[in-house]
Amino acid sequence: MADMNRLLLTILLALSAVGAQIARAADRPNIVFFFADDQRFDTLGCAGHPIVKTPNIDRLAAGGVHFQNSFVEHSICWVSRTTILTGLTARSFGERDRPDFAKPEALTALYPDRLRRAGYRVGFYGKWHAKMPPNFKPTDHYDAFEAIGRNPYFKKQPDGSLRHETDLIGDRAVAFLDSQPAGQPFMLNLWFNAAHAEDGDKRPGIGHYPWPPGTDGLYEDIVVPPPRLNAPAIFENQPEFLKKSINRERFFWRWDTPEKYQTNIRAYFRMLSGIDAVVGRIVAELEKRGLAENTVIVYMADNGYYMGDRGFAGKWSHYEQSLRVPLVVYDPRLPAEKRGRKESRMALNLDLSPTFLDWAGVAIPESYQGHSLRPVVEGAETPDWRTDFFCEHVTLAPQITWEGVRGERYQYARYIDQGNYEFLFDLESDPDELKNLAGDPAAAEVLAKMRVRCDELVAQYGGPLLPLAERKVKAMKDFDEKARAAK
Repeated sequence: MADMNRLLLTILLALSAVGAQIARAADRPNIVFFFADDQRFDTLGCAGHPIVKTPNIDRLAAGGVHFQNSFVEHSICWVSRTTILTGLTARSFGERDRPDFAKPEALTALYPDRLRRAGYRVGFYGKWHAKMPPNFKPTDHYDAFEAIGRNPYFKKQPDGSLRHETDLIGDRAVAFLDSQPAGQPFMLNLWFNAAHAEDGDKRPGIGHYPWPPGTDGLYEDIVVPPPRLNAPAIFENQPEFLKKSINRERFFWRWDTPEKYQTNIRAYFRMLSGIDAVVGRIVAELEKRGLAENTVIVYMADNGYYMGDRGFAGKWSHYEQSLRVPLVVYDPRLPAEKRGRKESRMALNLDLSPTFLDWAGVAIPESYQGHSLRPVVEGAETPDWRTDFFCEHVTLAPQITWEGVRGERYQYARYIDQGNYEFLFDLESDPDELKNLAGDPAAAEVLAKMRVRCDELVAQYGGPLLPLAERKVKAMKDFDEKARAAK
């Protein structure tokens, strides 16, 4: 009888341990982070785009939370990605003389490291583009890691066939799930190169925006309307330094004729739909494995994209098309009444690292400068939520170097290496940012307040940039001659 009692006690203890493990797993969801390249906020079906087809992301938005005001702190790929890894603005993580290069002391609280210490298995596949110290090895910070770049997008496989980078990332994600131990939480980072152009191949269409084969023919029978903000007067109203900038130079690579515009915009949309197909594929794999009910899914982009608006290409400068990005969060644990919401509170790429840790039950480092989005996703009241944020561009000097504040009503930016040229927009009366109020006497009081607020945030995040002569900047050649020749 004593032996039987001991056996029953052993069984009960084992069942209790299993139950506790299941409970802990439910409290610590899996996380899948889809991260697109060069996609602005309005290029999703759920954002109301009349042409782009993204049914899988749309379904996540319908069952989750679609952020209407999501932004990046710095609109260029490698800086935005480093911000997410470190939880810091560029002004804070960067070396003093190379402000887009991460300094060693900024790398002590990377979110993959914190998640791994908490028992998560962390995987990364795709675009690794962060300027780190020479001894930094990404493979030291993930359980599974493979950098998959573009140039070219189509990769030769062992059998001689070609596979698109977007589809390869999906392949690696499935392999990661195949090898996932039961009962262990995971975070899977899928960082796409799409929809970044193949800059070295300026042939329209598949040369410039190589799309995956699964989207062949998509949008071919559609005439895409020209950019909404493409009136010549909008470009002519820009200061000379932006007229001569990389924003304008690359316009002549992609959007400067109606024929080139139609070919390239269709190809670009196919790249976005290719990402969406991988999102659908991974969601289906999660469902097949019984993981979907405890896996939070995040979809975001590293920066916006002009797509010909204002006579510009690329990102980099201060307008909404550059700074504003899509953000969809799907948490299957949300009650029905909290799903399908369009959230107006401001969200930043700076918020992702604390959010990931918050979901995992990991203490958020004091160094992190963003806020966990978890209470916002859950629909909680957040009376002290931000009403503005610091934004900047510290690389590509001396062409495009600026700092500013984006508030709920006003947007302010000053171009540091261009004589502190200032912009001020009233987003309430001028949501398209067409009327610069910086020189308007009637706006002098608002301008003064925005200057002071910008100064406060500059001081908070690390102080003014060094003078241009003391920075080891990536020198951008003057594109004026080439732009004029292209005209």
